[in-house]
Amino acid sequence: MKEFDNYIGVFDSGVGGISVLKELVQAMPNEHFLFYGDSAHAPYGDKDPQTIARLSSDIATHMIDSGCKAIVIACNTATSAAAEQLRTTWPNTPIIGIEPALKPAARAFVHGRILVMATAATLKLEKFHELAVHWGSNSEIHTLPCPGLVDLIETGDLDSRAMRTYLEEKLGPYRGKVDAIVLGCTHYPFIKRQIAYVMGEIAFFDGGEGTARHTKRKLQEHGIEAPADQKGRVVFRSSIEGEGQRELYERLYHLPLY
Repeated sequence: MKEFDNYIGVFDSGVGGISVLKELVQAMPNEHFLFYGDSAHAPYGDKDPQTIARLSSDIATHMIDSGCKAIVIACNTATSAAAEQLRTTWPNTPIIGIEPALKPAARAFVHGRILVMATAATLKLEKFHELAVHWGSNSEIHTLPCPGLVDLIETGDLDSRAMRTYLEEKLGPYRGKVDAIVLGCTHYPFIKRQIAYVMGEIAFFDGGEGTARHTKRKLQEHGIEAPADQKGRVVFRSSIEGEGQRELYERLYHLPLY
């Protein structure tokens, strides 16, 4: 994984974390980033927490050993399953996770109707239930597990017939019945346009921007920010070998998010 020292390692089960990477680079253009997509094991959402924690630990170990100064877990499921374990293992390294953006959605739509799209694993985890109880007590929260959606996004064909059919079947029943959608998986921001085609004009919330702000604060607190005049670099790595996978990562990185 080594490309440069003092970089920020960002990882996800696949391409989804690139949506978070885009926010990180926008907030900290002078930082070096290495993005690692574990596409060979995607999606994490259908795996048990122990497996997710093991995969996350393996990735973090490689990043720490190769000179990263901070790690961003750009995956809601992996954050819930592995973040505390990783922080215990490396207490001196800032390790930042992401969680479904239920808090800003509930604040924006008090007494509103909020649909949370996420993997089944994320919706089952205690962390999500704590968020729902704390921030959704005054709102009408609907949860929508989306098995198979990550697989469709991982193909890179975001406008496929299979994608359109899937979203119509899943989201059609909620059309006109919710005020906002929380995208509880980092893959989902890549299909905001496709979701809006089904749902019409609707507010979206995801955790990418908040995670970027939190990461910047953590670097400041630890005194490990890059020099202001450094020109940041972004490097992509995948657990699937081949130029095709990295080309997909690059294409999605440059794809506007809605």
